[in-house]
Amino acid sequence: MPLSFTENVYRILRGVLRGRVTTYAALARAAGCPRAARAVGNAMHRNPYPSTSLKAGARTVPCHRVVCADGAVEGFARGTAAKVRMLRLEGVIVRNGRVDLSRFGYALSGRSR
Repeated sequence: MPLSFTENVYRILRGVLRGRVTTYAALARAAGCPRAARAVGNAMHRNPYPSTSLKAGARTVPCHRVVCADGAVEGFARGTAAKVRMLRLEGVIVRNGRVDLSRFGYALSGRSR
């Protein structure tokens, strides 16, 4: 049975390694819907399996590892400061509210279903 768009996005995001980030647009492309970056954002907001600690379970969806296309750290249900704190705990450097995608970006492969 095929996964829903949201479950597919969660599955793809689970593959983003600790200390790396991806973007809403990259997740949308990897899920086969390149124009659905906002839908990815909505999926992150409704994440029923959030990372609440550094002890991640198999179902955990690390939505704090998703940033804007320009590396800006925004859009986190528990607030931007919490997202920055979680990224820093994983070794991601956040300067002036942005992540250097050339250094910390995680390359997702194309369509993943």
